[in-house]
Amino acid sequence: MRWVAAALIALLLVVQWQLWFGKGGWLRVWQLQAQLEAQRAANASALASNAALAAEIDSLRAGGEAIEERARHQLNMIRGDETFFQRPSAR
Repeated sequence: MRWVAAALIALLLVVQWQLWFGKGGWLRVWQLQAQLEAQRAANASALASNAALAAEIDSLRAGGEAIEERARHQLNMIRGDETFFQRPSAR
């Protein structure tokens, strides 16, 4: 009878070991869930970035104001009918 009880306890330990630490065990499931949440956060960030870029592209395609604003601020350009005045900065 002791051998049967020992065999059942050993079998229970083997099953529990596989359940907790095996290839598809709880520990692996928790790790995969953490990776999934991290990937979902990265995807949300990428979607927000893509939406901002798409809005900027639409703005540039739709009208000349966005292109003119970029030319003025980033490239320091002026229109042909404007006169540029530069004043010395006070130091």
